[in-house]
Amino acid sequence: MTDSGTLAGQVVAVAADHAGVTLKDALADDLRAAGAEVVDLGTRGTESVDYPDYGAAMAEAIAAGRAPAGVLVCGTGIGISIAANRNPAVRAARCANTTDARLARQHNDANVLALGARTTGVEVAADCVRVFLTTAFEGGRHQRRVDKLAGR
Repeated sequence: MTDSGTLAGQVVAVAADHAGVTLKDALADDLRAAGAEVVDLGTRGTESVDYPDYGAAMAEAIAAGRAPAGVLVCGTGIGISIAANRNPAVRAARCANTTDARLARQHNDANVLALGARTTGVEVAADCVRVFLTTAFEGGRHQRRVDKLAGR
């Protein structure tokens, strides 16, 4: 994640449950069009699936280094973010607007953005993704807090 304003060359994992798959696919298309490499962790259709499985898949991808950042989508963004945050390598932030997305990166060094397909329109979601992925962590006074989240 950079503050250069470009997504070209970034590797971004995406995952969603059945409620979020349409938004996930639209966001993945936007990311590819912007030059990002997308690691799609599923789901692929609208048949009912369990969001914890996709939150865990994202967490595993982040922890293993397959992608430094990710985007999760479920109906509200809440359940899937809770699932991802069970892994200490993940700092998933459920965001509803670009201010949330910017501050999640600047102050919390969030590495996963969670969105609600039933609560956030596609344009707002796309703006959140762009801001999230192009905003740098400020460090400084925020670093000690992030270290505490990591148990350091």
